[in-house]
Amino acid sequence: MKVLFIIDRVELKYFEFNDLVTNFWFIKGLLEKGAEVDIATIDNLGLRGGIAYANARKSYLKDGNIFYEKEFSAKEIESYNLVMFRPDPPVDLDYINATYIFDFVDETKTRVINSPKAIRNFNEKLHAVKFKHLMPENLVTNSKEDILEFLDKHEHLVLKPLNACFGSGVMLLKKGDMNTTAIINTMTLNGTRMIMVQKYIEKAKLGDKRVLFLGGKVLDYCIQKLPGQNDFKFNDHCDKNIIRAELSEKEKSDFAPVAKELNEMGLSMVGLDVIDGQIIEINVTSPCYFIREINQHFGIHLEETLVDYLIKTNRVPTLS
Repeated sequence: MKVLFIIDRVELKYFEFNDLVTNFWFIKGLLEKGAEVDIATIDNLGLRGGIAYANARKSYLKDGNIFYEKEFSAKEIESYNLVMFRPDPPVDLDYINATYIFDFVDETKTRVINSPKAIRNFNEKLHAVKFKHLMPENLVTNSKEDILEFLDKHEHLVLKPLNACFGSGVMLLKKGDMNTTAIINTMTLNGTRMIMVQKYIEKAKLGDKRVLFLGGKVLDYCIQKLPGQNDFKFNDHCDKNIIRAELSEKEKSDFAPVAKELNEMGLSMVGLDVIDGQIIEINVTSPCYFIREINQHFGIHLEETLVDYLIKTNRVPTLS
């Protein structure tokens, strides 16, 4: 089995030993199963005569860790059985152009997870509104007047840029804040950029759950991400801010149709951010599965389940 991972540039820089990163566990697990695994970043993608290729580097195992060869070679993307498309946001023009490359890849020959076309068509903040019955009340707008009206109604809001990640640029706004106009103008670039505005959920002070989907199913294991010091949101990936959590039967029931619908769209690996049973965001670009932490808290090897899924399911094609 030949696998190509499209990873983030920062992740390439800190590739070895980084077991906080989901891709570390995927790549390590696939290598241990005997797969050939290459890595590349979005700036290593291109077309030659209409054929999609990647300037890819070979990864390998050594002493239980993963490494990569510094020299790369140009390889046709259709020479791989599987591509894991997992660059981080922002979903900017470079990111969008990278998804276009995969429009020239025959997915009957090479499976791509998550589908770049599906990622391109699904904004992690905005398209969560497809499941608005499971979300806090919200609006997507660039209008200061609309936001002020929403603030007057709910008194406590969360404002989010649509194309960032890791909580970047997310702000809390309370009615009566002396910086209200400055915050709204900064977030909307003076009314020229749409943002997500959500009613603040009081239980956010207890953190948010990361609920994991795999192949249209809700996984049983999840963690709670606690707010960082002097912040209202999770912003520091460290052991003290990640605790064991449990999914209620209602949450499993509520989220099962979401997992199924997203999988049918080509989004088979997804991470929900959930507060008090309500979805605040749907992560489809490079969702973190918190594998190290889940393994520690539940005494399992989640990476084995994930790697087995990649190898055994969804009709992985055999290359001639």
